[in-house]
Amino acid sequence: MMFLLALPLLASCTSVVSGSPTAGTTLEQAGPAGVVPAGLERFYGQQLGWEDCEPYATTGSTASLFKTKRSIECTRLEVPLDYAKPDGRTIRIGLLRQRANQGRIGSLIINPGGPGASGMSAAASLGADFKSTPVGDRFDLIGFDPRGVGASEPRVKCLTDAERDADRLDNDVDTSPEGVAQTEAENKAYAEKCAAATGPDVLANLGTRDVVRDLDVMRSALGDEKLTYLGYSYGTHIGAAYAQAFPGNVRALVLDGAVDPTQNQVESLIAQAAGFQKAFTAFAAWCAARQDCALGSDVTKADRAFRDLTLPLVQRPVPAGERKLSYGDAITGAIQAMYSEQLWTALNTGLAELKGNRGDTLMLLADNYYDRDKQGRYSTITDAFVAVKCVDEPRVTDRAVLDDVARRYKQAAPFLDDGQPPAAALDACAFWPVPPTVQEHKPVSGLPPVLVISTTGDPATPYEAGVSLAKELGGGLLTFEGNQHTVYLQGNDCVDGAGHEYLISVKLPPEGTRCS
Repeated sequence: MMFLLALPLLASCTSVVSGSPTAGTTLEQAGPAGVVPAGLERFYGQQLGWEDCEPYATTGSTASLFKTKRSIECTRLEVPLDYAKPDGRTIRIGLLRQRANQGRIGSLIINPGGPGASGMSAAASLGADFKSTPVGDRFDLIGFDPRGVGASEPRVKCLTDAERDADRLDNDVDTSPEGVAQTEAENKAYAEKCAAATGPDVLANLGTRDVVRDLDVMRSALGDEKLTYLGYSYGTHIGAAYAQAFPGNVRALVLDGAVDPTQNQVESLIAQAAGFQKAFTAFAAWCAARQDCALGSDVTKADRAFRDLTLPLVQRPVPAGERKLSYGDAITGAIQAMYSEQLWTALNTGLAELKGNRGDTLMLLADNYYDRDKQGRYSTITDAFVAVKCVDEPRVTDRAVLDDVARRYKQAAPFLDDGQPPAAALDACAFWPVPPTVQEHKPVSGLPPVLVISTTGDPATPYEAGVSLAKELGGGLLTFEGNQHTVYLQGNDCVDGAGHEYLISVKLPPEGTRCS
């Protein structure tokens, strides 16, 4: 049954505004639309100048991506740095758009997670595949780089590319008092570099609280009376926080790979450790069925086999092209491969290379995780991840708690046990120059139907987190049986069909729907 005719057109008519744009720039004013908070009218109704995306690229990988996509256009959205001071300093948020084909309903704004991942890059990557879907027919696809990220200005950048390479060679596994003291000194220096390079005023306003406010400005400036949003991983946290802050402004939310809003950071970390162990065990079973399995044919010994291959790197990194693969990078490469079964073959190859004292494939996987391009340039994802976490979460500085977390983490993920006594150093957030802006979680009511998608074998955001989020938002849960992190718009007909139907008609799939 089709409900399209019953849906109001959420976007007001777009008008081209007179002015003197630079060559190749189209000025549009589609807002203000919907509810506009007092004092923020100039932001909610601002004019946007859409232009070619190539100048918005900040790494070699994004440059190549933007250059090959001719159906996209980019702009920047002006917002207050501090919403408590709307007449003060402003910053700019990078946006990328691919227009709807026909029968436009409105904008579908996406965030790929992180925190710190580029929504502009994610939207460009979907490209033609998205355009050929029913959702691509009806929605402008909008990707945004959250404040401090990618093409947004200013960007968070704590370390130079050379400093990041050097940091990756430093394993920080020594849990002796001297080792902990050294790690804490490095973390303190990192926090100081972030403050010096980015500025405390910017760091103080980078959290989810502020991203949610930006998202509402974006909604209005794009001409949408209500928000239609797709969030992956940490992007589900943004979506849930938006629902809490602006419940009356929600049209539809797809939240895939959920962050559990009811868990504190300690419980979330332990749950994630268990999720990665579950994914590693599934990889080990897949690997054991192969004659070339680097871990051998006995799944019960896979944890030990993995440690035997990786732990020697603590003392002796191995060549990886012109660089050296550290223990930390080997672990990061393995973690990256847990995100999708499609990377399991690469992980097996990388582990087999370790037997020959080579680290090329694991280094490629780790570079992918850190978003390092072939020219050795890093995106903002790592620094932004830390900066957002440090203002989004309460500080944990009780050493007894930290030591207990280290012990529980090793128990939850024995394949990652580095063999050191469980002890933990204060992280960079303990030395952060600005206080947290964490928002108290509160139950949300009055929302339209919300679709939560959760994967049974998701390593990073375990399945139970999706169950919890759906319950908290009074939404529907779509279960995907598989081993990967997030699934919508990745080629599964069952999941994609349910997601498309929901976004177009705001109709949830039948309760208990499972896809595989």
